[in-house]
Amino acid sequence: MIIENALVYCPDHTFTKKTVYVEKGKFAQSCDDNKIDAEGLYLVPGFIDIHTHGGNNIDVNHLSKENFASLSAFFASVGTTSFLASVLTDTEENTLSLMDTLSKLTGCNEVGAELLGIHLEGPFISHEYKGAMPESLLRDPNIALIREYQERAKNTVKYLTLAPELPGSIDLIKAFKDEFAIAIGHSAAEYDTAMESIIEGAEACTHTFNAMKLFHMHRPAITGAVLESDVYCEAICDGFHLHPATVRLLLKTKGYDRVVAVTDSIMASGLPDGFYYLGSDEVKVENGDAKLLNGVRAGSTLTTIKALHNLVAFTSCPVEKVLPLLTENPAKLIRVFDKKGSIEVGKDADFLLLDKDLNIVSVYVNGQVRFTKEK
Repeated sequence: MIIENALVYCPDHTFTKKTVYVEKGKFAQSCDDNKIDAEGLYLVPGFIDIHTHGGNNIDVNHLSKENFASLSAFFASVGTTSFLASVLTDTEENTLSLMDTLSKLTGCNEVGAELLGIHLEGPFISHEYKGAMPESLLRDPNIALIREYQERAKNTVKYLTLAPELPGSIDLIKAFKDEFAIAIGHSAAEYDTAMESIIEGAEACTHTFNAMKLFHMHRPAITGAVLESDVYCEAICDGFHLHPATVRLLLKTKGYDRVVAVTDSIMASGLPDGFYYLGSDEVKVENGDAKLLNGVRAGSTLTTIKALHNLVAFTSCPVEKVLPLLTENPAKLIRVFDKKGSIEVGKDADFLLLDKDLNIVSVYVNGQVRFTKEK
């Protein structure tokens, strides 16, 4: 495939009008194939969502071979070309079953976005900052349990969220930091404890500012530690979880190379207001905002393309400045930047064509069109 006349987002974070070649699912130096005239369109890397619990009426904790295609196709339609399946804290039995299912689906992209692996959000999190997690299933870190999950998952666990103040957290970070990325979050940790976890190998913060002890001038806590250090900071840019000024402050503090835009979406993403589920808990969505029936916020209805639109609106920055939050940064964090996250020869041909208003025209995964906007 030859794509001509597009404004291509380059690794130096600029747009250049050039020809892009795709052969055998990869970006190539050249090829002899059909031509696509992309005059007036942006060509950008596909979006990578490393924190999502579902969409299109499908919950990751109930994901199956039968409903995966529907979820994958939905993600592609909203700009996500690859993702991690975020497994909410669940029973050990259910989690092990999910490890089996998700490991078999990892790498699949026949109809839409590619599943890159598994994100375990819990069960090693704070009772005080559990958010929408089921409290009865929370527990202290257990290296043997994560080893069992990873073995059942055939080494497809790529990301783990834990609270660093829990007994055994530091030992678990040391044990697994070379296997996958570890984020701290859902946490009541004080500054020194959080900094120790970062020094020992934690690389990210889960949905920064949400479900964690917040900054105080005398007690910076986990929030101060992640802002001061070089860890990546997730951000849910839906306008509910973070005020636009908070997003701007986070970017000014961390830099545009250390923030990862995530959706934390639930099964209600892409659907109208109403009642849904997150794991086993009922969720009410009103005006696009998802909450448990007790009023606690429970994930989001955000999509990656909407996150891009919001980031441009919140920051008043050109799109090329915020694109790394959805492409390059998540790829680097979960260690797939050798094949995802930028438009470079040899990498997977995951990309979007956007119009001048940043609306999706078409979506490609491994060089195959997976979504095209109806004219």
